[in-house]
Amino acid sequence: MLKQGLSQYWRQGIRAMPARDVHEHHRASTPLELLFDLVAVIAIAAAAGELHHAVAHGHALEGAGKFVLAFFAIWWAWMNFSWFASAYDNDDAIFRLLTMGLMVGSLTMAAGIRPFFQQADLLLIVLGFVWMRVCMVLLWLRAARHDPAHRPTALTYAVGLMLVQSYWVGLLLMQPLPLPLLLLLFGGGALLELVVPAVAERRGITPWHRHHMIERYGLLNLIVLGETLLAGSVAISQLQQLAVSTSGFWPHLSLALVPLLAMILLFCLWWLYFSREEHLAVQNLRMALTWGYGHLLIYAAGAAVGAGIAVQVDQLTGKVHLSDITATAVVALPVAIYLFGLWLVRDRFVFDGAGRYLLLGFAIALPPISLLASEFGAVTGLLCTTILTLLAVLLRSSHACCQAKHLSISGEQYE
Repeated sequence: MLKQGLSQYWRQGIRAMPARDVHEHHRASTPLELLFDLVAVIAIAAAAGELHHAVAHGHALEGAGKFVLAFFAIWWAWMNFSWFASAYDNDDAIFRLLTMGLMVGSLTMAAGIRPFFQQADLLLIVLGFVWMRVCMVLLWLRAARHDPAHRPTALTYAVGLMLVQSYWVGLLLMQPLPLPLLLLLFGGGALLELVVPAVAERRGITPWHRHHMIERYGLLNLIVLGETLLAGSVAISQLQQLAVSTSGFWPHLSLALVPLLAMILLFCLWWLYFSREEHLAVQNLRMALTWGYGHLLIYAAGAAVGAGIAVQVDQLTGKVHLSDITATAVVALPVAIYLFGLWLVRDRFVFDGAGRYLLLGFAIALPPISLLASEFGAVTGLLCTTILTLLAVLLRSSHACCQAKHLSISGEQYE
C-alpha cells in the first residue's frame, strides 16, 4: 500500500517542462531558488574569508588570484542555474531533486575553498563544480525534450557542458601544478565555460524572464554586500573587547570609525546598484551576455570589500602588520571595480552625455586618491574611499533627477 501510494505521488509530481512565459506577471524568486541562494552564501563567505586571511598574512597577489578562481566557480554555477530556472522552472519532483543535487555540488565547492587557498588543492572545488554541471546537463536534456522550439539551444548547452567538464577533469588529473600555470589553465577553462552560452543562445534565445533575472541578480548582490556587514560587526566586537580591557573607547577611536565607515560604504554600494534606473533595459542576446557576465566584477568586488574591511580591523587591532597603503588598497580597489562593473552593465546604456561616464570616472580616480590619502593612515584611506563613493552616489542621483526632468519636459517617460 505504501509503495503504491509513493508511486502514485511520484507520477503526479512529475510534469512537463515547457518554456515559461517571458511576459508572466508577478514573476518572483521561488522558495527553492532562495534556498539555493543560501548555499551560495556559504561558498561566498568562505572565499571572502580566505581572501581576508591571505592578505592579512602578506600574500595579497596570490590570495587575489585564488579568490578570482574560486569566486568564478561559485558565481558561474549560480548564474547558469538562475538563467535556466527563469526559462524552465516547473517546480516538479525531478526539478527539485536536480536542484538539490546542485546544492550538494555547491556545498562541496564551499568545503574545498580552504584546501585550495592553503594547499592549492583543487579536488573538492572541481568535483563539486563538475557534479553541478552534470545536473545542469540533465536539466537541459529535459528542456530539449519538452520544448521543441528551443531544442537546438538546449542540446547545444548539454553537449557543450559535457565537453567542458572533460577539460576540468583533465585539469584535476594534472595536479599538482605551479600556481601561475594553474591560474592560466583555469582561465582557459573559464573561457570555454563562457563560450557555451554565447554559442548555444545563437541557436535560439531561451525564454528567460527579464524582471525575474533582475530580481535574482539583485538578491545575489545583497548576499555579497553582506560580507561588509559581517566585517563591520567584527569591528564592533573587537572594539568592545578592547574598550573593556583598556577602560574606554577613546584610545581606539580609529577602530570605532571602521564600522561606521563600513556601513556608509555599504549603503553607497547598495544605493548605486538599486537606483531608479532598471538593469537589463533591452532583452536581446548581446545585452544579456554583457549584463550577465559583467556582474562577475560587481559580485567579486562586493565580496572583496568585506574582506578588505576585515583586513582593516586586523591592522588596527595589531593582529597583522601591513603597510597603510596595502590596508587601503584592499578596500579602494574592490570599490573601484564595483563602480566600473556598474558602469559596464548599466550606466553606459541608460545615461546620455557626461553622466554616462560618471561612475567610470570615479572608478578610475578612486584608487590613486585613496592610496595617496593612506600616507596619513589606513583609516584616512578608508575615509577617503568612503567619501568619494558617497560623492559618486550624490552626483549620480543628481544627474538622474535632472535627466528625468528633461525627459518629462520632452514628453518621454522615465522609469
